[in-house]
Amino acid sequence: MTSDSNGTRPLRVLVLGIGNILWADEGFGVRAVEEFHQRYVCPDHVTVMDGGTQGLYLVQYVNEADRLIVFDAIDYALEPGTLKLVRNDEVPKFTGIKKMSLHQTGFQEVLSAADLLGHVPAEMLLIGCQPQDLENWGGPLTAPVRGQIDAAVDAAVAALAAWGISVTPRAAPLAPGDRLLEGAIDFDHYERCPTARALLAARDA
Repeated sequence: MTSDSNGTRPLRVLVLGIGNILWADEGFGVRAVEEFHQRYVCPDHVTVMDGGTQGLYLVQYVNEADRLIVFDAIDYALEPGTLKLVRNDEVPKFTGIKKMSLHQTGFQEVLSAADLLGHVPAEMLLIGCQPQDLENWGGPLTAPVRGQIDAAVDAAVAALAAWGISVTPRAAPLAPGDRLLEGAIDFDHYERCPTARALLAARDA
């Protein structure tokens, strides 16, 4: 198990998905971290979190982390569905490459605020996917973006392994109460049920 620089405790790791599931491919980060949580059990010192569009509310979690993995939809100006990994000092540049929604500017501010508070993760990995559609209010992920979730999860597992952290495949599906997202907003209900999407979009319009 990898420890902090003082060797006194395990590395604190934050695996974070950010985005807005109501704007089609903007939900990539949330769906990726949801799938990661569905598949793997992590050690206690690894926090898996749906950051949604919480912005500066995430500062305390980033500030406490020694390592950070972020899933997000990023406009790299590449083919839709292209997965691109960005590391360390490059992460803030790419989270602000183009303002697609409020959450991206917010996450740049999260990293800046954590720095001002005296601590940012020593190593960071942004697992970003090029979106195809960001205008479909209430729509699901497009096929090219949805097709990269498996690769994104695999990239996170590989990064954790490189940091000396092993995750364990779940032996059984998660109970509904143990999921990151529940009810109408989890993948099974939202992505596969047009009625649920329409009701949520109408509620938040």
